[in-house]
Amino acid sequence: MREIENYIEDADLTKEAPPNEPQRQYYFIKKAREYVHQVSEQIGRPLTFCVTTFGCQMNARDSEKLVGILEQIGYVEEPEEEKADFVIFNTCTVRENANMRVYGRLGQLKHQKKENPYRMIGLCGCMMQEPEVVEKLKQKYRYVDLIFGTHNIYKFAELIVTRLESERMVIDIWKDTDKIVEDLPSERKFPFKSGVNIMFGCNNFCSYCIVPYVRGRERSRNPKDILREIEGLVADGVVEVMLLGQNVNSYGKNLETPMTFAELLREIEKIEGLKRIRFMTSHPKDLSDDLIEVMRTSKKICKHLHLPVQSGSTRILQKMNRRYTKEQYLELVRKIKTAVPDISLTTDMIVGFPGETEEDFLETMDIVRQVRYDSAFTFIYSKRTGTPAATMEDQIPEEVVKDRFDRLLKEVQTISSEVCRVHEGTIQSVLVESRNDHDETLVTGRLSNNLLVHFPGDESLIGRIVDVHLNECKGFYYLGEMV
Repeated sequence: MREIENYIEDADLTKEAPPNEPQRQYYFIKKAREYVHQVSEQIGRPLTFCVTTFGCQMNARDSEKLVGILEQIGYVEEPEEEKADFVIFNTCTVRENANMRVYGRLGQLKHQKKENPYRMIGLCGCMMQEPEVVEKLKQKYRYVDLIFGTHNIYKFAELIVTRLESERMVIDIWKDTDKIVEDLPSERKFPFKSGVNIMFGCNNFCSYCIVPYVRGRERSRNPKDILREIEGLVADGVVEVMLLGQNVNSYGKNLETPMTFAELLREIEKIEGLKRIRFMTSHPKDLSDDLIEVMRTSKKICKHLHLPVQSGSTRILQKMNRRYTKEQYLELVRKIKTAVPDISLTTDMIVGFPGETEEDFLETMDIVRQVRYDSAFTFIYSKRTGTPAATMEDQIPEEVVKDRFDRLLKEVQTISSEVCRVHEGTIQSVLVESRNDHDETLVTGRLSNNLLVHFPGDESLIGRIVDVHLNECKGFYYLGEMV
């Protein structure tokens, strides 16, 4: 970060903005800093911001970049949205109701904006990649100042300057991109762990999913840039990284010199000082034998794999365009459990996909019983405008879907509570993450398998990996004591 600060200071505002990135953004960060400083001097206090994140860990990581840029510009973080001068919503659009939540929050901000002449509202993220959303914002939410999407988040400082100089709504949406800009400011939420993007976009086009349309095609970061970032994080106190991508298993296919995800993991493992490696999300169709072997031999990869199945019915999987069968998925699970017997498997499942029969649903129940997941995210199918599944016939009646969802959830929870109990009475390594929310005498940490454990301790333990005896399993978490 100190190096980035020096680059920003060196930017020459008497000249035109440089054409190359990230130097161009350093120039606009410095320029925006001058505008913000002038206003702060005028009103006698620093300008504040609040970034609200909707959706996945990719969005959370993007929000850290927004925060880093805003802090470099001179804004100060304000946790309460209604008090902030600059409110940014980093949006998700996986489900229609996510969009409605954003519109509702925007309506609440309209009155507040009239009371604060320095209030700005910014919208970014996946929802902004939908043309009909942008059109609606232009017509009904003219008080929004800044609208941009998923592909040009690196231009945030430049877009702020454009807004401050033009005093009009600024809209900058790209349909797609092959550009990846490195070395921009970022402010981590946790000092001891961090997400690291290894790729962007998705090529899978599952029939129910809007993500490939709003995140664009797959593009992988250069491995040298990934390794350099992680080395910098470790030097700054990070002990655990979460490698992020819509499908990390297809990493490297579009690089000039192709590199597999397994090969990347081997290189990351060599970084001294890094204690834990996590990754998500893994598409079953791309999970290689080489990756399983890396997980088997690794000393740093956590014993947790999120492997979305979505349905246990091969017929429904075909309609979903998942490109594997129930039998192939089960064989993959067998290989993984053979190689890493203490692996924690979690998954995603959709109930009520168009055309799902009771027999199809029972296949999903069967796969839950066979795999015995540690936990599962179960979703009721949500028709998503713009996806092939939204126009499929045989949409399932709501009462039928609700009944199946309740049955599946009960089965998942029963099995999960049994599976999670297997470590009771053992000693496990725990990364301490926070004080306990409900009891100040306790701290909360995470096992390698991603389960939480609460045990006596104080703030001095946060960020450390300690050994904890797991005294008692409480279903989906443990109570323990440090040894």
